[in-house]
Amino acid sequence: MSIVLVGSTSGSVTLQEPAVAGTTVLTLPAVTGNVLTDTSPKVGNVLQVVNATYSTQTTSGSSTYADTGLTATITPTSITSKILVLASQNGNLVTGYGTGTAIQFRLLRGASVIAFLEELNSYQGDGSGIGRGGGSTCISYLDSPATTSATTYKTQFANRAPSGTMYIQFSGSVSSMTLMEIAA
Repeated sequence: MSIVLVGSTSGSVTLQEPAVAGTTVLTLPAVTGNVLTDTSPKVGNVLQVVNATYSTQTTSGSSTYADTGLTATITPTSITSKILVLASQNGNLVTGYGTGTAIQFRLLRGASVIAFLEELNSYQGDGSGIGRGGGSTCISYLDSPATTSATTYKTQFANRAPSGTMYIQFSGSVSSMTLMEIAA
């Protein structure tokens, strides 16, 4: 026997008995919106997405890493989940630099460095000291945090050579970070 549910404007859903003997129970959760009836997502499914932006200009002239201000937090639903981190650091500018000056970025999970982007968005100084901007530096990294606790990711920047001044989010440029939990 089949049950047919007709949509209020068009279409229908047909519930049909299984082709095996016995009783099968389908229990729907008491939620609003779309209902996911498969409690075991397939490997590669996106389970949740978190997005954050930051547009406050951040400045440094140091070769010591400093926070860019860009950060996002996600709470994985499974200890086996992967987190795909996509970040775009915008408004990168160097002024008053000397030979060898270059912005370097790194990605952190909590206090742990998980990826370096050495000398990407590099400004090889020629000693003229004229400001140069490279627009944006994009970061993508697939992480395995192995936790179901809230997990924070952030970016930091430093100057390869301690000369000149580096600006991130120059003049209010918007940097962004997207965290995607991927079923594994």
